[in-house]
Amino acid sequence: MLRLLAILMFLGAGTAAANEAAIRKAVAEKLGSSARIEGVQPAPLGGLWEVRLRTASGVQIVYTDPTGAYLIDGSIHDLRNDRNLTKDRLRRLNAIKFESLPLDQAVKIQRGNGRRTLVMFSDPYCPYCQKFEQTLQKVDDITIYVFMYPVIRPQNADHSKAVWCSPDRSKAWLDLALQHKRPASPASCDNPVEKNLELGRALGVNSTPTLILANGERIAGGLPLDDLQDVLEQAGGSATAKK
Repeated sequence: MLRLLAILMFLGAGTAAANEAAIRKAVAEKLGSSARIEGVQPAPLGGLWEVRLRTASGVQIVYTDPTGAYLIDGSIHDLRNDRNLTKDRLRRLNAIKFESLPLDQAVKIQRGNGRRTLVMFSDPYCPYCQKFEQTLQKVDDITIYVFMYPVIRPQNADHSKAVWCSPDRSKAWLDLALQHKRPASPASCDNPVEKNLELGRALGVNSTPTLILANGERIAGGLPLDDLQDVLEQAGGSATAKK
């Protein structure tokens, strides 16, 4: 019995290796130089394989059959638990080291005890950012680090720079982000806005808002209040926010 089990395990491993090799070859031929395959493994849905691709905007996932003949570009949803499994996986794969972020380049906003931490790349003239700022007003006990990222209306980058030059940066940011009220301060002080743009490009931030949780997981786009509360609690806090 033990010998039979060992043989079956060996054959199963051989089949998996053969599938991975076939998939890598088939997908690589179609992708060319547009992306690099970082890994191939069985997907959470039987019969499908996950292919992890490294692209200019970070890690992406596609799915294929065991031979690599078909490619599926989309998400797998767990309807029983109301979860987007692909999105959850991408958040983990695109996670960054939270402690590597230059938080001194961000506007710090703290409410309550600040025990939960959120980093946000945001453009004050992005409609989705403005909507998410309204959601954030309902969240207490949080420390938010806002990397001002003026990419929607780059001609108005001076407005973000003026926020940094304001005596109360957090108030100036909220006035601008929520009401488009430009700060009265000049935009002539030393400011990190250009550095933030470079940082965002280096991290593959290609949408606003982009959120980074205390555990390094990244979320493209805003979240409804209940979902935001959930991910903040799951991610935990950051020692940096307590300093």
